[in-house]
Amino acid sequence: MKINHPLMKNNFTRSDMNAVKKVINVKNLILTQSKNVRQFEKKWSKWLGVKHSTFVNSGASANFITLAILKYSNKNKNKNEIIVPSLTWISDVASVVMNGFKPVFVDANLENLSMDINQVIKKISKKTLAVFITHTLGFNGLNEKLLKTLKRKKIHLIEDVCESHGATFKNKKLGTFGLISNFSFYYAHHMTTIEGGMICTNDKKIYEMSRILRSHGMLRESGNKSFEKKVIKKNKTLSPQFTFLYPALNFRNTEIGAAIGLNQLKNLSKNNSNRSNNFKYFLNLLDGNKYWKAFDLKGNSNYAFPIILNTKNISKRNLFEKTLIKNGIEFRRGTAGGGNQLRQPYIKEFSKKINFSNFKKVDHIHFFGYYIGNYPSLKKNKIKQITTVLNKINI
Repeated sequence: MKINHPLMKNNFTRSDMNAVKKVINVKNLILTQSKNVRQFEKKWSKWLGVKHSTFVNSGASANFITLAILKYSNKNKNKNEIIVPSLTWISDVASVVMNGFKPVFVDANLENLSMDINQVIKKISKKTLAVFITHTLGFNGLNEKLLKTLKRKKIHLIEDVCESHGATFKNKKLGTFGLISNFSFYYAHHMTTIEGGMICTNDKKIYEMSRILRSHGMLRESGNKSFEKKVIKKNKTLSPQFTFLYPALNFRNTEIGAAIGLNQLKNLSKNNSNRSNNFKYFLNLLDGNKYWKAFDLKGNSNYAFPIILNTKNISKRNLFEKTLIKNGIEFRRGTAGGGNQLRQPYIKEFSKKINFSNFKKVDHIHFFGYYIGNYPSLKKNKIKQITTVLNKINI
């Protein structure tokens, strides 16, 4: 009998539908970004612990706008390198490339599936503008050594927290350490707006730029009337309503997305706690002879159950996959973004001279790493059924 375990379940509720109904049943209906978007941004900022947040249509858009902000505010054009993870989602690396920066890759580590901090520090050069860290599957990727090094060398930290809502480092939420942080509210993440993302910062000028870049590069979106007046005065031949400061696109979200976000935010911390407890129970039941278990759980806010096979045998890996398929356990190989980004076609220009022997850990995750679904309503008996199947596989 199949277990039938999908990657995500019950992440969009009847309560969310009721929140949407309230929005669409009002008089003088406005569905493009308006007061609900502003309220969601304000409440999200309070929950996270930052001054400013900008709601956009995806986490990928948040990534792209963030790198565009770095591009337009960078005064030293010799600093054109961004250190990035080899294990991440495509939009992190693509945003770096599309904004004219050179990605510098580092290996992963198995303890938290994030960047090898020692490699990051070794690869810092005079050309390094920023380190773009990904907190993968709910794990914290930061340590004091990295933060102190970046502060001393005056290098920006950018945080991708798309898969790690509510995870912490030293009891402080991830997304509050970097110059800018990005979140995703995709359907399967800790909370959802169906599609959506957030750009977070404590820097007022960066916040204003994010608002401008979110909306076609339009001056009037900045929210800074004094700044707008100065620019309008310098551009008297232009309509104040249609003055475009940057070549940008439309990355706005809607009132419906914001209404769902406001409703989901109410239960986020509680749901995160359930997910983390599920993960601990899952790890306790898992066979350590067959699967990697030595994860660093401090500050963890689990998004999905990571499974890393101890074997390096492809035949055994294939047996593992066939067994999951047979039992209806949905999975993704390579964890975040399909594994080692250096093996993807889109990055060939930058990976031609890469020595893959320097990326052994991310390559092991690429070929022998997985994740399967974890969600707040998941029951212990279901987790036990799943681990029983996993532990019986002859690997």
